[in-house]
Amino acid sequence: MSYLPQVVGARHVSGFIVSTRFDDGTEKQIDVSQWFKGPVFEPLKDPKLCKKFFIEGGTLAWPNGVDIAPEALYASRESTKKRHNKRMERTRKTRRSS
Repeated sequence: MSYLPQVVGARHVSGFIVSTRFDDGTEKQIDVSQWFKGPVFEPLKDPKLCKKFFIEGGTLAWPNGVDIAPEALYASRESTKKRHNKRMERTRKTRRSS
């Protein structure tokens, strides 16, 4: 990879989903829990701590010293668990004709 992406913006969406913006303008909603393997990531399984991410050195980092490489974030697939902003509409049940 010749391009080394840098995270320039991020906000919590829901659960472990973080909306991430990169320096080339790319924006993704990423489920960061896909990296929660091993003891160093164990504390981040607590949603309250996971929400405390910040941008440091062009990537997402947490107060316990954990970070995720920006190129891994950039290469990851966008989460399919996007927030639903549309209101659900009620539909009328129709009676079947006998």
